[in-house]
Amino acid sequence: MTTPGLKKTPDISIAVCGYSKTLEIISNKWTVLVIYALEDGAIRYGEMGRRIDGISKKMLTQTLRQLERDGLVQRHLTPAIPPIVSYSLTPLGETLLKPLRELNDWTKVHYTQVETARQEYDQTYSASTENH
Repeated sequence: MTTPGLKKTPDISIAVCGYSKTLEIISNKWTVLVIYALEDGAIRYGEMGRRIDGISKKMLTQTLRQLERDGLVQRHLTPAIPPIVSYSLTPLGETLLKPLRELNDWTKVHYTQVETARQEYDQTYSASTENH
């Protein structure tokens, strides 16, 4: 119970919250798609770009660099003319596959409920604003 007039100390902080730190890693819309593209093993840059619908070369490069920086992806360079570049998940990156699959499973089961709730909300509040 909170005492009236006393300010409660925050117990949730962006700086220390594990959820916030996780979202910092995976919240880019391309990150999860790149991880899924790598889930079956090493893949060349060009093939990955063809597999991920709508991703530009710039975004693919930026996403791969960030994932490499985070220790989730490793870049493999095979000397050739032209050089062959492929990417794969690191052991740390592979640990993300299970929770991402669980989120995907949740989405398959529950996303229609989210869409329904959004429609109901929008109908309720658009009617409410029309009456004002």
